[in-house]
Amino acid sequence: MGDIDSDLHRANLHQYVGNKGEVLVLDAAYPGDTASVHDILKLASHYRTAATLLGECSPRGKPPSHAPRRFLALHSIELYLNAFLLAKGRDPKMIRGLQHDIGERSRWAKEAGLIFRKRTEEHLATLSSNREYLVTRYDPAATLSQVNRVMATLEELSQKVRKVVEGAAPLQQRASGKG
Repeated sequence: MGDIDSDLHRANLHQYVGNKGEVLVLDAAYPGDTASVHDILKLASHYRTAATLLGECSPRGKPPSHAPRRFLALHSIELYLNAFLLAKGRDPKMIRGLQHDIGERSRWAKEAGLIFRKRTEEHLATLSSNREYLVTRYDPAATLSQVNRVMATLEELSQKVRKVVEGAAPLQQRASGKG
């Protein structure tokens, strides 16, 4: 019989000490493990909407004020790519293993048939090589790609991924006899 910590780890549980000194054992299943392709697509859309709305009230000419908008847009891009990869049958654990590497996600998406405009493909690679997702979170004064370019990349992905995922739903329903 192993010790309690290794038993908890094998069961995917973690032990925490609560505010009042009590021992809590929580299931450490990865958040989103049960999310469907359509759930991820909706979440991406919500982040996209938030980025768009934030852009409407961000002061122009003050790049640090664009950091929250950029972060929301980058997260939305990541989620759209995740939705596409899930729709194409990629294993969620493999996708999670990419962490926030937008460049690798976009390469996988391209291999799976997502066609980017040349400028968008180059921008996705730049986002990754410049580590914009990480830098945006911690260095609002950093020089990054223009927020308008980030939003254009997001728009292209949202349109193309929605078309693929929403177009696949009727085919899946017919194949399973639900349509």
